[in-house]
Amino acid sequence: MGTRRKSRELALQMLFQADMGRQGADDVRRTFWAERNEVGDDVRGFADDLFRTATDRTTDIDALIEGHAQHWRMERMAAVDRNILRAAVAEFLGYPHTPRAVVINEAIEIARKFSSPESVQFINGVLDSVGRDLEKARA
Repeated sequence: MGTRRKSRELALQMLFQADMGRQGADDVRRTFWAERNEVGDDVRGFADDLFRTATDRTTDIDALIEGHAQHWRMERMAAVDRNILRAAVAEFLGYPHTPRAVVINEAIEIARKFSSPESVQFINGVLDSVGRDLEKARA
């Protein structure tokens, strides 16, 4: 598994912990990394960046997701799916030079690993729509 994929998975796990445990970002970082001494600095750095962007911009990110997830409110989405979407949109915002297709493909692969088969299409559709709108806004 590549460094970036591992980072994205770790960011998802941190977001999931914050979401389900209703923990603040600092608490999540402290407890999450205390149990993962084997993670390299490059992997940890990118994971922390994604997590920080997702938690600092939660309101904006959730609004983007809800705006493109027709008839779905954030609280009704499966927790894993919701946090995969948050991590990917955080990457769109924090790393605008990463190609949209790469971010979407990585999110889909992570969904295949951590979520249900039905989630893959949902995540693909929402991220494609969000990514297109963000690209239009930048142009």
